[in-house]
Amino acid sequence: MIHGSIIEAIGNTPIVRLNRIGRDVDAHLAVKCEFMNPGGSIKDRIGWWMVDDAERRGTLKPGGTIIESTSGNTGFGLAIAAAIKGYQCIFVLPDKMSEEKIRNLRAFGARVVVTPTAVEPDDPRSYYSVSRRLAEGTPNSLYINQYDNLSNRECHYKTTGPEILAQMPEIDVFIAGIGTGGTITGCGRYLKENKPGIEIVGVDPEGSIVEEIFRTGENKTPARSYVIEGIGEDFVPANYDFDVYDDMVKVGDKESFLMTRDLLTKEGIFAGMSSGSAVVGALRWVRQQGDRLAGKNVLVILPDSGNRYLSKVFDDDWMEQNGFMESASGTVDDLLHFLHKRPGDIVMANQDDSIARVIEMMSKSGISQLPVCDSKGWIKGVIRESTLLKAVFRQKSGGDESISGLVETTVEFVSLNEPVDRLSQLISDGRVPLVTDPSKEGALLAIVTNIDLLNYLAARQH
Repeated sequence: MIHGSIIEAIGNTPIVRLNRIGRDVDAHLAVKCEFMNPGGSIKDRIGWWMVDDAERRGTLKPGGTIIESTSGNTGFGLAIAAAIKGYQCIFVLPDKMSEEKIRNLRAFGARVVVTPTAVEPDDPRSYYSVSRRLAEGTPNSLYINQYDNLSNRECHYKTTGPEILAQMPEIDVFIAGIGTGGTITGCGRYLKENKPGIEIVGVDPEGSIVEEIFRTGENKTPARSYVIEGIGEDFVPANYDFDVYDDMVKVGDKESFLMTRDLLTKEGIFAGMSSGSAVVGALRWVRQQGDRLAGKNVLVILPDSGNRYLSKVFDDDWMEQNGFMESASGTVDDLLHFLHKRPGDIVMANQDDSIARVIEMMSKSGISQLPVCDSKGWIKGVIRESTLLKAVFRQKSGGDESISGLVETTVEFVSLNEPVDRLSQLISDGRVPLVTDPSKEGALLAIVTNIDLLNYLAARQH
């Protein structure tokens, strides 16, 4: 069979049994290999679909420019469609995304804009805000907006869901990571309508707000940064439908990345970060059900390819530096004990504080940087002594002016059990490590400075 274009090769990805991973559970685990789409991910499906939908609606016109905020994979799907149909592309990615994704998108001739990860969705620097601003300033352009564009979930309802049921009519449980909500909502809705009794389970990374909203209907815990790419959110996209989901499970960075590597070495499946997350979540949820799922058939979506993460999850040095493999330097908890830092010792500024007040706080405490929170206590970033000096002497800012415009968002939250190597890498990358305690609703324990790290490492060498 000869396809008319690469678009016709999208879909009909294989479903494969897991044989070594999950042998201890009574359910039958299978995975749908979405990385075998021509662009390497499940997002190939919605790329063409959303472009076609925009053309039908008249919102995307010949010679136009497609603009999208993406973790990378939707960009590939859109770029494939744009290459065939003759559109230009601008993609906005958060700075935690892998270098491979950025290079691949540029290979399509797309313009790539990188924005900070650790900012709120409505912050003008967020990749959502930047995308909207670019669309407003670019003639004959369209911000596709996969998060609120309901043709995202419609694509999966009309194509992926029926495909799954045709391939696996005996399916009992469908499990997928939740990001934009398109896959789990579209597939889940179709499967529930056509397979009575099926359960739909979402996988959400630690640091995302989705699972809490699913369970309680509100979000009281601030979103925290996490390294997993492509799933989890700090807001609720329009593609979500919580009535479709039966349950949700949390997963962490480290266990997800180790599982991603296990999928390759134990099953020969070369999949990406969020695939490891989905399998970890599936195993955790199935084990929580006890004997109830004995003999049942569980399908897990593997969204993208491992070749997008060669510089991350499949790089031993990166894994060690970020605390996902064993290190000889000890843990963050060891460092705090060495420094005699206690939770009550930390000094924090408010984003509405004046420059003069913050300088006074630094002077009294003998410190050169402070974490900054908002009125609700959510961490917004850090303020440095050097930034204040620059504002006062170079920019002629007054002492009564607010520090809100001077706050740096280059912060990274780390937990007590992470290795010190991760702190070293963060500081080398120009980021500020903030130590939090997840068991105490993310309470801030310490801010780690360069000299803190140097003193600790020097002491361990003696």
